[in-house]
Amino acid sequence: MSSSLLKTKLHIPQARPVLVARPRLIERINQHDCPCFTLISAPAGFGKTTLLSDWVRQNQVPAAWLSLDANDNDPVRFLSYVAAALMTVDPRVGDDALAAIRSPQSQPIDLILALLINDIAEYSGTVAMIFDDYQLIASEQVHQALFSVIEHLPPNMHILLATRVDPPWPLARFRARGTMNEIRASDLRFTQQETDHFLNEIMDLSLSSIEISKLGDRTEGWIAGLQMVALSLKDRQDRSQFIETFSGSHRFILDYLMEEVLERQTSELRTFLLETSILDRLCAPLCECLTGHQTAQKILDQIDQSNLFLIPLGDERRSMSSCLQRVVI
Repeated sequence: MSSSLLKTKLHIPQARPVLVARPRLIERINQHDCPCFTLISAPAGFGKTTLLSDWVRQNQVPAAWLSLDANDNDPVRFLSYVAAALMTVDPRVGDDALAAIRSPQSQPIDLILALLINDIAEYSGTVAMIFDDYQLIASEQVHQALFSVIEHLPPNMHILLATRVDPPWPLARFRARGTMNEIRASDLRFTQQETDHFLNEIMDLSLSSIEISKLGDRTEGWIAGLQMVALSLKDRQDRSQFIETFSGSHRFILDYLMEEVLERQTSELRTFLLETSILDRLCAPLCECLTGHQTAQKILDQIDQSNLFLIPLGDERRSMSSCLQRVVI
């Protein structure tokens, strides 16, 4: 591997000591045979990375892992890391592509992609390629390169992609073909049983079923929210009172949503969320009437694609997450 590439970007994250087993989601990932593309798309704090690293360990699949950052928007750098990640599975997989990238003469992206795909196809077993934090990719060239790989997946390959924002690809095409496996925020939310296991078994809080239910409802199963609630409850004597008065306006939750969600949005989008936060239900005509934005539908579609804590209600209506609503207000 080139010394200019960070090896730590290729490391599969270590298992968390307080991991909640999620067999229903592991089964969801496994339900599709190769070739397959699994999209795990949800807001911050829903356990996407943890789920993928747990899946790798449970299934013992030869897996190449790439933790992305903003610098990976350069297509040559991106493909160099993809090739280097694949070489952690087998040094022969990705070697030709990496050699082409390092060639003194600039090689076309299409050639490098063909070399990568051919190397994978010739590999004797199944290989999984995992991309974490794909929302940091904004380059059209990188989007197109990975889309091309997914369009021409070898029969022994499984691509898994974790992101806060849907990639700009024709996802409907993958759905129609039955080659895409989707896991969304609604799937990742902790169930009542998972919430109970996390708060009582792992965090050892000894809460009643009613208290568990209240916290699950008020965080809407959001894993990061429950984690912050658990830390707040750990050393409190007045747990029952805290739970009774708990809301999404808890300081830790406000700080997390501000830093990880709102501060990353455009001023136009933050203003739109503020103006519509008084609504129980969001739909384009109502938002246009309230804000004066004639592009409300486009903004709502952008919010959907960005997984900004909106809950779909059907009939083009949405509800703002109570946690996000309190932060915005």
